Amino acid sequence: MSETSRPVLLSIDGPIAEITLNRPDSLNAVNVEMAVALRDVVAELGERKDVRVVLLQGAGRVFMAGGDLNYFRAAEDKRAASDALIQPIHDAVAALSALPQIVVASLHGAVAGAGMSLAMIADLAVAEQGTVFNMAYAKVGNSPDCSGSWSLPRIVGLRKALEIALLSDDLSAEEALRLDLINRVADKGNGGLVAREMAERIAAMSPAAMANIKSLMRRSLDTSLEDQLDAEAKAFADTACTRDFSEALDAFFERRKPEFTGS
Repeated sequence: MSETSRPVLLSIDGPIAEITLNRPDSLNAVNVEMAVALRDVVAELGERKDVRVVLLQGAGRVFMAGGDLNYFRAAEDKRAASDALIQPIHDAVAALSALPQIVVASLHGAVAGAGMSLAMIADLAVAEQGTVFNMAYAKVGNSPDCSGSWSLPRIVGLRKALEIALLSDDLSAEEALRLDLINRVADKGNGGLVAREMAERIAAMSPAAMANIKSLMRRSLDTSLEDQLDAEAKAFADTACTRDFSEALDAFFERRKPEFTGS
């Protein structure tokens, strides 16, 4: 298989890694091969100390139009087909959420079904004008996967999440921004640029600080105040022992921009 024909592409440019969903002829619909490839790529990035930010994007006209319905239609054993696809893509989602690096989703075209779930599990998201979001699962007679039922009510609240999932209405980029499903709306054709600029700003920060902010925020919704305070105290002390923290203090008092090395 040639590099360009792989279902998921990985490129690394300094501290920023780009994951590209690469089935453009199928609107990046996730099949078993893509699920396995995404799982493996995310696992690889989890071991990379040189990568500080991960950009998640889709090749072609859309980010991701959901699951590969042709795969399910052709399957005689629907349960076995579901298990073969769901397990690796769920492993990938869990690994994305747990990455120490910040994950920024760059969204365009259709962001539907599993694509919307993936977009929501990212830490930050930018969508171009004209992007259309749709949970879509109800339209094909099924229920959410890829963490969609976990992320959506946490972002928009239970009542709105039920409306979005049950009715499967299209949501514009502007409506997604209003609902906090994304962080920025970019001009048409500039989504990748805006997401890259965001990634570069994060990559210039202390990696330990970024990782601890992500970890603390993600655990906070399922943690008691007392446990969260303990976690904050440990994370702060651990980060205070890094060279980057000392560099930040020196830069502050010397009125200059800090240069973080990740140590």
